[in-house]
Amino acid sequence: MNNNKLILGDCLEVMKKMDAESIDLIYLDPPFFSNRNYEVIWGDEGEVRSFQDRWSGGIDYYIKWLYERVEQMHILLKPTGSIYLHCDWHADAYIRVYILDKIFGMKNFRNEIVWSYQGAWNETDKYFPRRTNSIFLYTKTDSYTFNRGFEDDVNIGMNFNRWYKYIQNNKIYAKYAPYYDSRFTTYINSFKKNYKRTPEGDDIIIDFKGSSINNVWYIKVVDPKSKERIGYPTQKPLALLERIIKASSNEGDIVLDPFMGGGTTMVMASRLGRSFIGIDQSVAAVDVTSNRLKSDLYAEHSIDKHYWAEEDLKAMPHFEFEKWIIEKFGGTPNTKQTGDGGIDGFKDGVPIQVKRWKSKVGRVEVQKFMGACSSNRLYNDRIKSGLPVGYFIAFDYAKEAVAELARLERDNEIIIEKVQVNEIVPVAKRPVVSIVYEKTADGKYKFIATSDTPIINFSWDFEYGVPVHKHPEQTAKFNPTVLFDKPIDDARLVGSRVHNFAMSGSHNIAVKVVDDKLLENIAVCSINI
Repeated sequence: MNNNKLILGDCLEVMKKMDAESIDLIYLDPPFFSNRNYEVIWGDEGEVRSFQDRWSGGIDYYIKWLYERVEQMHILLKPTGSIYLHCDWHADAYIRVYILDKIFGMKNFRNEIVWSYQGAWNETDKYFPRRTNSIFLYTKTDSYTFNRGFEDDVNIGMNFNRWYKYIQNNKIYAKYAPYYDSRFTTYINSFKKNYKRTPEGDDIIIDFKGSSINNVWYIKVVDPKSKERIGYPTQKPLALLERIIKASSNEGDIVLDPFMGGGTTMVMASRLGRSFIGIDQSVAAVDVTSNRLKSDLYAEHSIDKHYWAEEDLKAMPHFEFEKWIIEKFGGTPNTKQTGDGGIDGFKDGVPIQVKRWKSKVGRVEVQKFMGACSSNRLYNDRIKSGLPVGYFIAFDYAKEAVAELARLERDNEIIIEKVQVNEIVPVAKRPVVSIVYEKTADGKYKFIATSDTPIINFSWDFEYGVPVHKHPEQTAKFNPTVLFDKPIDDARLVGSRVHNFAMSGSHNIAVKVVDDKLLENIAVCSINI
């Protein structure tokens, strides 16, 4: 399950970096062509930018925008792979004809699945209320994974009424079985057992498995009061993704959702033993999906970040950090961890030194590294060519170190290139967060979280540290009960939540904040009820 990843970014650019024919199943629920502002759900910069780009030029531009992404998905699918594209009436015909048929070929069209759902709708005298979405199923080749599904037939007595008197324990006994079809598994009975009548030697026992799932799916939308609800307006039900994932993948397969939104695909893939990759341009979407995975099954996953927290990098084991940053710089780490003569790695045959233990590198460190560089076989040639004789990597440099580097170049034409960590990888500090509480007039408690930087999402755990019955070993982990909570003011610094405790005693309350760089921090407070 090492492929469990959540990635922040435009799916087109992310998918271009992925291996061809590496994905077993793709489900995408892209933004619909409805041109309504309700599609801006999370409200952070990545989502807003994507929304504006998508609507810059009518249906033709929308199709071009989606075509480029689906084309890349075709490259990623294995020959046995399938794609399910979820859309509504605004652009379904365009999507099928101008995107899916062109990229996958008409011969690889398998189904138009009609998802019919219940719920409130706007009454109108102009047309029938629209309560369906389309999900187009295409495969890459004729040799594709498909696991035929069955659903319980609640009307077994009605549908098979002629054999109803023989039905017991989901088995039908019929003389020579004059009626059965592919909904049944048949085998010859050779034993004696009393049901409604005693089977005879030439009887066929028909095991009732239910009706085959057809292309019209009656699955309820997520109820506003459901525990499944996370506050994501276009959230798709887990049952919908369960059916798709079971049908077109097997355990251990890799499922990709390039517009993961609230993370329903990731959660169900995890539950069904599949690996997953989720992509979204919204920081909030990535964070909410991560929260959801943690609170659901503690599903192991990684997040591909755009920024690294300075605190995390400085807390890494020394040699681990050296190896990591040198590789990010494009160099090769020195396999010797001690007695390396002050050389931690090489780039193009030129020595690299890494200093993480000092907040600022000084003159002495530069002079010592200069000595190590002078023993390198390329030293004189590099000076003659006006090229660096060494690379010094650190978080920051003191004034005297900068002055010494300048002096070496001015007086001796020796260049040691000064490289800061944030020139190799984007580095930022975590947001600072604090939490206080007050009792309300009705006996509840109001918790207020304050940060020093604009926050995209507040998530809350009102029983922080309490064992989860399925995972008692995870008591130290953040287990959010509120996955998504927007800031309460325009400054976007403060989050607030009211909670009613069902039990007296001591409680730990934790809030996790995530900023626009996808960097997070947690604050905890204790309260006695």
